[in-house]
Amino acid sequence: MNFDLTPEQEQIREAIQRLCEPFDADYWLRKDRQGDFPLDFHRALADAGWLGIAMPPEYGGAGLGITEAALMMQTISATGAGLSGASAVHMNIFGLHPVVVYGTDEQKRRWLPPLIEGRDKACFGVTEPNAGLNTLKLKTRAVREGDHYVVSGQKVWISTAQVANKILLLARTTPVEEARGTAGLSLFYTDLDRTHVEVREIEKLGRKCVDSNQVFIDGLRIPVADRIGEEGRGFEYILHGMNPERILIASEAVGLGRVALQRAAQYANERVVFERPIGQNQGIQHPLAKSWIELEAANLMVMKAASLYDAGKACAAEANAAKYLSAEACFHACENAILTHGGMGYAKEYHVERYMREAWIPRIAPVSPQLILCFIAEKALGLPKSY
Repeated sequence: MNFDLTPEQEQIREAIQRLCEPFDADYWLRKDRQGDFPLDFHRALADAGWLGIAMPPEYGGAGLGITEAALMMQTISATGAGLSGASAVHMNIFGLHPVVVYGTDEQKRRWLPPLIEGRDKACFGVTEPNAGLNTLKLKTRAVREGDHYVVSGQKVWISTAQVANKILLLARTTPVEEARGTAGLSLFYTDLDRTHVEVREIEKLGRKCVDSNQVFIDGLRIPVADRIGEEGRGFEYILHGMNPERILIASEAVGLGRVALQRAAQYANERVVFERPIGQNQGIQHPLAKSWIELEAANLMVMKAASLYDAGKACAAEANAAKYLSAEACFHACENAILTHGGMGYAKEYHVERYMREAWIPRIAPVSPQLILCFIAEKALGLPKSY
């Protein structure tokens, strides 16, 4: 059992660190204030070929694993970009995995290269206002009319829909009362036609430069050629993206926690009160040391889950555990960073208050900590299903 990164993985981390250098903490502070999407950051990653890190080489990707993708996303976050930087490219890394697994060769040739090259930007249309995490109760309908589906419905908390030209959309092709088990939902990847789609941005606590939205769909026509796989099996298909997504956001949370901890330790070394650096006091040292331990332990679970996924082994429990542990460790690290800074922790110029606001994201999305505990209780411990 070897916990060291391979030379190739070290090169990935170093290359991402170099690429992120022009996009420093002050850059992300400006983006947080202004709220405009970081197009230049997205373009820099696309031009360097990183958006296709986990995509097949025959379509322009690097063909690497979720382990390498997680390392990349963690590094982006840890440079100070936090969840703002990671979320700007998050969908590109895992979102079209159902296309990779279930798409036809024609669909892959049509869809993957533009996404990898940064010419297309995609959003992920699953969550609905009245369904929450109960995906099997989605109501957005897709009714087939000849060689098209006509889609109407509503989605919520859809990231990057302000700048996206494509949407990976889960819609109901069989009425919920007629559907059996997990059947009845179909998955599409199609143009975000704004003559039939209204996008309303949601003002939110953090990550202002990566938009979150309500999406209203009214008569959107989707060609049958834009359906992924078989009709009615969409829920099954998106499951293939859920474990990678949990692994990636867990890794991003570790990166965010680490940059917050780094800033806290630096401040604790420099800030002198009562003629001694405050970092000499155990009341400052111990919370930061505890956060280091929590982040390191969470990262081990992230890497375990990623390695299991890349080996083709079952990893749902580990991926969910990684997401839970990383989100909690990140939150505690950001909280301790603010407390270490004292009053200055509340000032935007020191950055840690922004990290604290972003630290809520991995705790809440894409699945709640409570549902993760329910999943572990049922799947890992054999307890009765509670939901």
